[in-house]
Formats: sequence, C-alpha cells, structure tokens
Amino acid sequence: MGQWIELTAADGAALPAWQVAPEGTPCGAVVVLQEIFGVNSHIRDVAARFAERGWLAVAPSTFARVEKGVELGYGSADMQRGKQLKAAAEGLPAPGVLPDIQAAIDHAAKDSGGRVAVVGFCWGGLLAWRAACELTGLSAAVPYYGGGMTTRPETARTPRVPVLAHFGRLDHFIPVKGVQEFAAAHPDVQVHLYDADHGFHCDQRGSYDATAAQLAWTRTVDFLERHLQAK
Repeated sequence: MGQWIELTAADGAALPAWQVAPEGTPCGAVVVLQEIFGVNSHIRDVAARFAERGWLAVAPSTFARVEKGVELGYGSADMQRGKQLKAAAEGLPAPGVLPDIQAAIDHAAKDSGGRVAVVGFCWGGLLAWRAACELTGLSAAVPYYGGGMTTRPETARTPRVPVLAHFGRLDHFIPVKGVQEFAAAHPDVQVHLYDADHGFHCDQRGSYDATAAQLAWTRTVDFLERHLQAK
C-alpha cells in the first residue's frame, strides 16, 4: 500500500512524494518521474508495479515548486494545464527541479538500503535523462518517450550511468530522425523504437499500445534487475 511522504531538497524546499514499499526487504529502489499530469493514478500504479517486483518506489511531485497537489487526467483541458505547469517548471532558475529529484534519490537509497534507478515518462523521461547526466547516487535510468531529449542541448549531455530509452516511431512530438541522431550520438545508450505513439505505456491514454507497453516493460524490468543487484 502506498502513502504520501514529504521530502526536503538541499535548498530547503519541501515536496510531496508517493511511496510504495514492497513486501519484505527492498532489493533496491526506483524513483518514478511523472508526466505533465502530476503524480496521478497512472504514476501511482507504475510505482505499485515496481514495488511488486521488490523495489521501493518513490514518485516525487516535480511540479511542487510551481503548484502542489497536481493530479490531472488526459483530456484536452488537462493537457493544456499540464503544458502550462511544465513550462512554469522548466522556467525555474537553474537547476530547476533537479534538487527535488536528488532528494528523492537520496531518500530512496536510505530507505531501501540498496541501489537506485530512475524511470520517467514524457516530461519525466526528459528529467530521467537529465538525472542520469547530472545527479548522484543513481545506478541506472530509463526514460520513456522523453520530450526534448533529442534536442541538441540535451543530446550534448553525457550520462553517468547506464541508460535504456524507449521511443515511439509514430510519436509526432519526437521525430524518428531526432531519435536516430540521439542514438548515434550515444552508442552506449540502449535505444528502442516501437510502432506506437507518444504515451504508449499509459493504459489511461488513447495512445496506449498494449504490445509496445508490455515489451518496453519487460525490457525495463530486465535492465533494472541487472543494474540494481545488491552491492
């Protein structure tokens, strides 16, 4: 069963996070980074699925610095509101929300006693990529259709940990050409393209693709099991 906890970033900013503990002793931890729709039922479900695998799951509210308690659906009005909140969060002075993610990583490491990975979706995919390149205490990162990841400034980053990246070949937000250029620039990153649209992992969205979601999930779990093994 999950519960809300409060984290504190290095600069003193407080933020809520949804935490789901596994039965028994955790075999590591996964920080789950939200889409532009907040820590909603989908993100909480993903956290629960990781906990079922034996990992402590922590989903920080990366909108907390601009608005707390955000939980949106996937309608057109929700989409517009989510885009506004993302723009506000991206417009924060550097380093933006990265200290909040670092707080989640540090907490997850302490509470699980094991290694930590980060998995993010949509905007959270972009943040997972940045975390892999900029933050400490991680052992792996898995971005799902990270919007903006394939732009030149983001491609210029260098990951510090192994990365597995999922993209949709039909994603009109992230052109395939950009994915191919990203893959060429980062041969050590495992990049997979699926015959699916943006948001294909979320079973609450019209773009959900069960086949792609299952394959990506299997690859994600296998990847995490390799990199979150006990020290």
